Amino acid sequence: MGSMARIVAYVKDQDSARVAFRAAFARIAELDSILSDYKPDSELNKLCVARSAIVGRDLFRVLAASQKLAAESDGAFDITAGPVIRLWREARKSKTLPDSRAIEAARERTGWRKLTLDPHTRRVTLSQDGMQLDVGGIAKGYVADEAMVVLKRHGIHSALVAASGDIVVSDAPPGKSGWEVTLELLDGTRDIQLRNAAVSTAGDTEQFFEIGGKRYSHILNPGTGMPLTARIAVSVVAPTGIEADGLDTTISVLGREKGLPLMKRHPNASAMIVTETGSVTTRGKLHQ
Repeated sequence: MGSMARIVAYVKDQDSARVAFRAAFARIAELDSILSDYKPDSELNKLCVARSAIVGRDLFRVLAASQKLAAESDGAFDITAGPVIRLWREARKSKTLPDSRAIEAARERTGWRKLTLDPHTRRVTLSQDGMQLDVGGIAKGYVADEAMVVLKRHGIHSALVAASGDIVVSDAPPGKSGWEVTLELLDGTRDIQLRNAAVSTAGDTEQFFEIGGKRYSHILNPGTGMPLTARIAVSVVAPTGIEADGLDTTISVLGREKGLPLMKRHPNASAMIVTETGSVTTRGKLHQ
């Protein structure tokens, strides 16, 4: 999905570690072939072409979690925004703003209500031609979750899996109370300790582009079809990577005032929000 993955683990011997690491990275590669919108032959892209198909368990889980978050946020999180996302990817490469008519044409092929899921048959249906799903805002967390499942199955219980900016950890390293994780926020860095939890950070400290002297985030607002321009960084700690990954993106789009109420639907998650004005808002304890 256009990102690097990294695993750190404490193990008893190198041979068992090699077996576990190979299995975990094989699982990551499998999920990449399912969830990537960069690969034409991924299960995700095949679904977009077919418009209706019975999909595998992994894809269905990610789509179901995405639609749940879309409903909770009234579309602030929307994996059907693929046509607009692709338009802005090209803009980033060409350093030229998309035409407003092109943005509107792309937006006409989006809308989370145009995607329907049948939990009994795992059939997924896109109601309109030309739709494109992009699960980049939630799938890396799921990938990290699943890699951790594989490591535990191989007897490794103290590990860290990082899929880009999405981190999942299990038991603390020997002799420590937790894994030390550094959060990159607008006003600097913060160190937190985690065990058996996940953390994800969304923001434009690294992923941004400039056109005509204006700074644009890589995060899009599905409601406008435009990248975020008001700077915000959101870190979310949650029980799973898929939950943390989806929430930090959604809160970034909603902003602090509308994003904090969303957290009430996720009582086991915590968030830190830093805005360009220097305002810092924390909801819950980031250390777990």
